Amino acid sequence: MVLWVSAVFAGTILLFSCQTKKGEYASVNTGDSNKQIPDSIDFSFHIKPILSDRCFACHGPDKNAIEGGLSLNKAEDAFAAIGENKDRYAIVPGDLEKSELVHRIFSEDPNLMMPPPESNLTLSNYEKELLKKWIAQGAEFKKHWAFVAPETQQVPKVENDDWSQNEIDQFVLKKLEEQGFQPSKKAAKEQLIRRTFFSITGLPPNAEQVNAFLEDSTADAFEKIVDSLLETKDYAENMAADWMDVARYADTHGYQDDFERIMWPWRDWVIHAFGKNMPYDEFVTYQLAGDMLPNATKESILATGFNRNHKITAEGGVIPEEYRVEYVEDRTNTFGTAFLGLTLECSRCHDHKYDPVSQEEHFQLFSFFNNVDEDGLMANAQVIPKPYISISPDEANGVLDFVNMTHSNAEVKVMVMEDMMEPRDAFVLNRGAYDQPTDQVFPATPEAIFPFPEELPKNRLGLAQWLFHKDNPLTARVAVNRVWQRMFGKGLVESSYDFGNQGALPSHPELLDYLAIKFRQEGWDIKQMIKYIAMSATFQQSSEISLEMQERDPENTYLARATRLRLGAEMIRDQALKLSGLLSAEVGGPSVKPYQPEGIWEETTGGGGGSTARYVQSEGNDLYRKSLYTFWKRTVPPPSMMTFDAASRDLCSVKRQETNTPLQALVLLNDPQLIEAARAMASKAMNIGEVEEQISYIFQNATSRTPGQDEMEVLQKFYANALEKINSGEILPEEYLSIGEFKPSENVSPETLTALALTTQTIFNLDETITRG
Repeated sequence: MVLWVSAVFAGTILLFSCQTKKGEYASVNTGDSNKQIPDSIDFSFHIKPILSDRCFACHGPDKNAIEGGLSLNKAEDAFAAIGENKDRYAIVPGDLEKSELVHRIFSEDPNLMMPPPESNLTLSNYEKELLKKWIAQGAEFKKHWAFVAPETQQVPKVENDDWSQNEIDQFVLKKLEEQGFQPSKKAAKEQLIRRTFFSITGLPPNAEQVNAFLEDSTADAFEKIVDSLLETKDYAENMAADWMDVARYADTHGYQDDFERIMWPWRDWVIHAFGKNMPYDEFVTYQLAGDMLPNATKESILATGFNRNHKITAEGGVIPEEYRVEYVEDRTNTFGTAFLGLTLECSRCHDHKYDPVSQEEHFQLFSFFNNVDEDGLMANAQVIPKPYISISPDEANGVLDFVNMTHSNAEVKVMVMEDMMEPRDAFVLNRGAYDQPTDQVFPATPEAIFPFPEELPKNRLGLAQWLFHKDNPLTARVAVNRVWQRMFGKGLVESSYDFGNQGALPSHPELLDYLAIKFRQEGWDIKQMIKYIAMSATFQQSSEISLEMQERDPENTYLARATRLRLGAEMIRDQALKLSGLLSAEVGGPSVKPYQPEGIWEETTGGGGGSTARYVQSEGNDLYRKSLYTFWKRTVPPPSMMTFDAASRDLCSVKRQETNTPLQALVLLNDPQLIEAARAMASKAMNIGEVEEQISYIFQNATSRTPGQDEMEVLQKFYANALEKINSGEILPEEYLSIGEFKPSENVSPETLTALALTTQTIFNLDETITRG
């Protein structure tokens, strides 16, 4: 049996006092002493990352944590006199001799050197020379790049214009030329259609679709594929699957007893919104403040369930107000991560140590979400936390016809947003503690990002309008970066969750701004942006990599090729179901409970009883619904999906971890869903010719290409060996074929079906099968 193992996935102090706790911050020595110092030093791209990594914990935005009276966050503070007599300067623009910073970073005296030895931090020679040259050139400070509104970018002129298919390629090619790189050849059509299907729909193409594309020699053959995929329900569901992570969607409340909640009608709305290509600004505004829109509808109010997807406790003995504050904090931090790409939770207890967001500004944002008349404690499992709306079967057949209530004739209640008539007072909380209010605050936004305009209402609707104001520097960038991440595996800003000082710098800043402005000017059209990226030569490159490029650009930062991407947790399961013919096409409705190991819920139950005390497996077609609809219990998320790095849904997540563990191979080999899918696929293939044709059919559907002669020989040998072990009694068909609920035809030989199913399972385990191509 083939076992798959994926490829290996691959601050703080420049002190002017010596009071840092030893080992508190990890060193980020780049080891890049062979780099050439640029002719012109740019603060944002050369200096700010060093200061942020080594200085800002003690010399950054947090005014309560400044050491030695020095802050390097702003020019006026960095240039100010320091020392007891105010007779020294850390930085004197253009004067190295008078700049104490230069002396300290080059000093070898442990009592003077910066960073100090006890900090366990070091600067490379390259970084020291950068700082020195920056000061010599005038020590120009700039506002953090992400907090400066995107500017219209001129499309660069490049030499190899024959390669470019749209403006994206010209930006990319300009960078490649600067590095002396060349783009890769175009991907084979089989690879390209597979990559595109998974990127847009989360499902593979079948052999007929691949063959039709191979035979279509018209100039717009690929564009027709992209257009057709964007109009499918599969596209809407795939986009919704990503949004569930952002919205921290789950089917339970979390905490100890983890009672069931009904929020799936909100999920149905998300699918509906993506399906009709709701503009991104409207999509977000509905979720943030749909209840506050003029002439708000049941649909726009339902959309605000986004804000109520956080955990809610029913544990006895908790302090209700403490947890109510936690719910507001969750909404605030979700807003920051999802739409601004900022870590706002860092400023709950003190001024942000790295970004210019004060504790006061944190609670000003907090106040936008603080006016819901909600309880901090649920009384029991039957309680629907207020506020909520009721959806009747009649409404599901009328104004809310996108809500799938075919499984129930009863009314369902869904948590939504509704503000109190009189806003609740909000305060800065000392150390973030619910019971330590200090100064009162009112709704506002961080000045460093974009001050809240006076003309906007100081409520959630005004906050949504601020988010999409033309002068907001973050919203469009953050959004298009996540679309890019969807298509390429990582964003132009790799830390899609953090556009702040500690986040990654954009690999192609001009391209990011170009896309952000295009997205805004073209009506926040998500489908159009996905198509625009898919139609680029950059997206359509081969993933082949030379030894030279593997050494010079192992992370594919410059996009000289396509990156091979392992399928996401949902895609691995859904692909197997699609290939087998078992996948249910039903859209929306309540969550379902497919196979999972017995006893997991029972072992972790909090003892409160209710529907989540024990796992009751679904039946019939519900076993074969897309993974989007799998019941998500917060305290025990679906184990197979967690093994493949699905987000836990406890908090907002915009980028999943990528790991490689032996457990992943064990899931592929032993998950009943995958074994059953292999049996069903084999059963379907047995209607096609001889064994060689059957294996070829399975291989092409699984990998999107026909097998080579050597591959066929290996697979046929495997089939023969399996049949031999079956006939000798080493493998028992009745045991293997009993896994899962699918029942093959009684006219099929159990021995040959088992041998072909085991061969299918081997193909399902191939690295090529569980990657986008």
